[in-house]
Amino acid sequence: MKKYFLFFIAVLFLYNPTQLKAQLSLKDSSAFAGLISLSYAFQFSGGDLAERYGNNSCIGPSFSIKTKSNWIIGADINFIFGNDVKLYDQIVKSVAPPDGYVIARDGTITDVKMFERGFYTSFKLGKIIPVFSSNPNSGLLIMGSAGYLQHNIRIEVDNNNTPQLMDDYARGYDRLSSGFAISEFIGYIYLSDKKLTNFYAGIEFTQGWTKSMREYNFDTKQKDDSQKYDCFIGIKIGWIFPLYKRSPEKFYYN
Repeated sequence: MKKYFLFFIAVLFLYNPTQLKAQLSLKDSSAFAGLISLSYAFQFSGGDLAERYGNNSCIGPSFSIKTKSNWIIGADINFIFGNDVKLYDQIVKSVAPPDGYVIARDGTITDVKMFERGFYTSFKLGKIIPVFSSNPNSGLLIMGSAGYLQHNIRIEVDNNNTPQLMDDYARGYDRLSSGFAISEFIGYIYLSDKKLTNFYAGIEFTQGWTKSMREYNFDTKQKDDSQKYDCFIGIKIGWIFPLYKRSPEKFYYN
């Protein structure tokens, strides 16, 4: 996942807006465009997910096509990360002696850190409804998506010297789960002739139906076969890099 994200960032740096000097004016008409974007969301956990994690952040790239009739179709991937793991005490107690300290291989007390990690990748479909008379390419944005959600607990120990929480043993505690998910977004999108002042912002709701991908949880000493309902409510903003289709008849120069 990190490789894909770094590749997307490299594409953004290589993208040169001056190469698109000749194009339709967005103030005059609705335009066909490719939209590359990078978004950030602060999310509140809900459903069964709230029993494992607190609030988190989500960041990721997307690519979509905007038609002249203001329909948007595309795909995205969003990386989930947070540091509020509510199962921390339960997991640590299962590997610690009565005094509550986790002992490393060399007999010293080790520090254990846990993080929420995951991703949501989806195909999306949406519609721009022009409002406020800014231009026919901007306005209320309503978007829906469907895809795949995965999340787990990342466990880190000092100097990687605590075997009871590493490698195959860590998999017995990480709660790796995945499943089908959908999301709904409502907000505002602004597209202009200026390449660096294009954005969207709004509220996104995500619902996932996930199951454990592990055979056994070491801390509970049982397998979890239950269907989980995971949900997020996020405040989301995105920076858009539009690629407009050139007009064969009318040209505008910066």
